[in-house]
Amino acid sequence: MKLTLNNGITMPALGLGVFQSAPEQTTAAVEAALATGYRHIDTAAAYGNEREVGAGIRSSGLDRSEVFIETKVWVSDYGYDQTLHAWDKATRKLGVDYLDLLILHQPAPDRFEKTIAAYKALERLLADGRVRAIGVSNFMPHHLKELLESTDVVPAVNQIELHPYFTQPDVQAADARHGILTQAWSPIGGITFYPGWGQDRRNVMEDPAIATIAQAHRKSPAQVMLRWHLQQGRSAIPKSTNPARIAENFDVFDFELSADELGAIDALDTGMRNGPDPDEAREERFAMVIPEA
Repeated sequence: MKLTLNNGITMPALGLGVFQSAPEQTTAAVEAALATGYRHIDTAAAYGNEREVGAGIRSSGLDRSEVFIETKVWVSDYGYDQTLHAWDKATRKLGVDYLDLLILHQPAPDRFEKTIAAYKALERLLADGRVRAIGVSNFMPHHLKELLESTDVVPAVNQIELHPYFTQPDVQAADARHGILTQAWSPIGGITFYPGWGQDRRNVMEDPAIATIAQAHRKSPAQVMLRWHLQQGRSAIPKSTNPARIAENFDVFDFELSADELGAIDALDTGMRNGPDPDEAREERFAMVIPEA
């Protein structure tokens, strides 16, 4: 299943996420995903595993053109020249000469002038053919508004925290108004940890409403949630390093949720995020240096 981005590029709707995947486990996870049928891998400079993602893609035997590679520029590399160099670092680690999708990892509103400069660098990379599409991550409607007022290319993708307990309808609506594809990180609500955030989180995998729907379709709760994303036109990038779980997460194309089932899942929204608030400055985290190699 593919989605068409606002510049005509197509992207597999379901991808493998590698957030919090240890480098020593990442190559095998990517190999397992590509062997299962995934053709979209999402990583980031800040994850520290781009090199291992590249190794997994090369060992798969697939041609580079068959795998949609998405990665992210970290805040410490924001700024026009710095972001152009971030592309150099990412492609060198991944072992490729172009990226399918390059996005800004955070809005970083405490230094938004650098965010704008970084996005203008993405526009340059797009014009030069070094990336096929550009976008953002964790941008709220007011961040998007400010970005669009200062730049020329509408982001193709906005990757945000989105799962049944936190659906961000205002962000989804803003994305839709501008023709931006919403992509869900933590699509099944399963982020492992965010120190200082979400201490009172409930496990959406154990929600009884989702369990009832899963039983009706003889599927797992995770499969139901991923199907919910896909039927509502979103991209989802579930993370796993377990080959059986990776395969299970991909086995979501042989059933369909009813309108009532989709509505029941929508109704679970609590309005409470599990990850960091994009409007909050995190100076120490934002200062993390992305190594050259």
